[in-house]
Amino acid sequence: MYEAEYHPKIRKDLKKIDPPIREKIRTDHIPIILSDLGAGENLAGDLKGTSAYHFRIAKQEYRIAYVTDEKSEKVRIQMIAKRGDFYKLLKRRIRI
Repeated sequence: MYEAEYHPKIRKDLKKIDPPIREKIRTDHIPIILSDLGAGENLAGDLKGTSAYHFRIAKQEYRIAYVTDEKSEKVRIQMIAKRGDFYKLLKRRIRI
């Protein structure tokens, strides 16, 4: 199983999500990504090299963007958010 590393702005992302959903992300969805790197879909274009894991809770769609480093066996979680402008915001975050 891979180890998770988090982008510094992940705390800010999580503050925008209700506490019960944050807990589900931490206990259910992050472990899925860490144990099965193919759980997300590979993105293309400007986001090539990044994967996005999609899930739905309470009729709301969420995304977790991550990059895998196979040499160090780490998964860097780049962003966690509702679907909305997810990819536009992710492009800005990665460029910084």
